[in-house]
Amino acid sequence: MDASIPLIEVRNLSKFFDTGHGRVEVLRGIDIVIQRRERIAVMGASGAGKTTLMHILGGLDHPSDGSVLIEGRDIFRISGGELDRFRNSTIGFVFQFHQLLPEFSAVENVMIPSLIAGNSSRKARETALSLLDRVGLSHRLAHKPGELSGGEQQRVAVARALAMKPRILLADEPTGNLDSRTSEEILALLNSLHESGDFTMLIVTHDESLARRQDRLIVMKDGKVAW
Repeated sequence: MDASIPLIEVRNLSKFFDTGHGRVEVLRGIDIVIQRRERIAVMGASGAGKTTLMHILGGLDHPSDGSVLIEGRDIFRISGGELDRFRNSTIGFVFQFHQLLPEFSAVENVMIPSLIAGNSSRKARETALSLLDRVGLSHRLAHKPGELSGGEQQRVAVARALAMKPRILLADEPTGNLDSRTSEEILALLNSLHESGDFTMLIVTHDESLARRQDRLIVMKDGKVAW
């Protein structure tokens, strides 16, 4: 891939909904360029469009207008099944609520992206074991989400997000449901993994101290990038 091409380029991105009371504009003409291995914090008041932007960047939602290019490729010109495969191999997600499957153990949850990609159970398990060790949970492999603390659940979610060695990690309020001490631990973990990894990280947060620790800050207001 040509190194001069940005990892992510957002062009005139808009998202709106037509309701019985008129049009609601969630995103309005957003332009962003993101380079490889950047760490970016996204801030803004509730309703500013942060989560919608993250969902569109991750291919979980479609824009009303504009485009999202990843390594020069417009992801919304990719067919549905191919987009699913592209997203699974390229983008990792960490949400405010861990989204782990309650009936599966920690190691089984982390195996899921690799199994979806068609890898063998053996390879998926080896990857999951390695990642859970990196996030400090090698002693909790067989525990199900309900048997883990909130911080441990998010550590499993982080491990799952990295299972396919994604080029992009999108974290939407990853500590929003945690106490301050556990939040610091999860944020330190994310930054440590970024330093030793090869991915770009975008974190939606209300925490100004976290934002200052990233390479760049994007502030959203009323569906636009304010600065």
